[in-house]
Amino acid sequence: MAFNIIVLAKQVPDTRNVGKDAMKADGTVNRAALPAIFNPEDLNAMEQALDIKDRFPGSTITVLTMGPGRAAEILREGLFRGADDGVLLTDRAFAGADTLATSYALSMAIRKIGKFDIIISGRQAIDGDTAQVGPQVAEKLGVPQITYAENIEKIGNGKITVKRRLENGVEVVECPLPVVVTVNGSARACRPRNAKLLLKYKHAKTVTERQAENIDYIDIYSSRPYLNLTEWSVDDVEADKVQCGLSGSPTKVKKIENVVFQAKESRHLTDDDVDIEELMKELIDSHTIG
Repeated sequence: MAFNIIVLAKQVPDTRNVGKDAMKADGTVNRAALPAIFNPEDLNAMEQALDIKDRFPGSTITVLTMGPGRAAEILREGLFRGADDGVLLTDRAFAGADTLATSYALSMAIRKIGKFDIIISGRQAIDGDTAQVGPQVAEKLGVPQITYAENIEKIGNGKITVKRRLENGVEVVECPLPVVVTVNGSARACRPRNAKLLLKYKHAKTVTERQAENIDYIDIYSSRPYLNLTEWSVDDVEADKVQCGLSGSPTKVKKIENVVFQAKESRHLTDDDVDIEELMKELIDSHTIG
């Protein structure tokens, strides 16, 4: 038994380093002004996919991401950890997409990829915190979905069993395949890069990257086809441009405000029991705790 798995991953700006230039005048994120990282919960999703591959030899993992050319780094990170293939969905027509336009583009790319058993993604991206893309992809593909997943317990007989971590507890659900699963940050952390895979895929590039870097060892990409990262445009996935990017995004940002938190007062406490007891009483009286 083997499964075809697609991991939806996103390269996101590191929100720990947000500055005054983080947003553009039109309300979209200025990604060039922020360091780019692998979305944390997508890494949790990647680990779930890798665990399935470990349990069911012959299973394949394709990492799918949408973004500018530099987002190909996400595909390499997936390959370094054990993915089999990667697809970069990139086109100027995709720029400025909200969750609706993003899920449309991803669903069109998934249709082009073809057969799948499980689509796994992080619950939400740290640059939006909407938790909408995964469920919207499921709706557009017409397949069931399981959200807030913490662990994929078992798969077999055309069904998947998943443990969900909810606000007030845990539940275990069963669902038929194919399915879209979105994974919580409370799930297992993703394994680190594999040294052998790092050496194998360190030169993996998209066509655009090879052209931009003027790479002169083209023979490597002819003799080692696994180094050729797939790159698709709007036309490649036969998407309607009207439903992509800003034109396909009903969400509009009207106002952006930078908020700086400052402490109005501070207290120095020792490790004395009296100090700690007084602090606890104060916090309870102010209903901060308790």
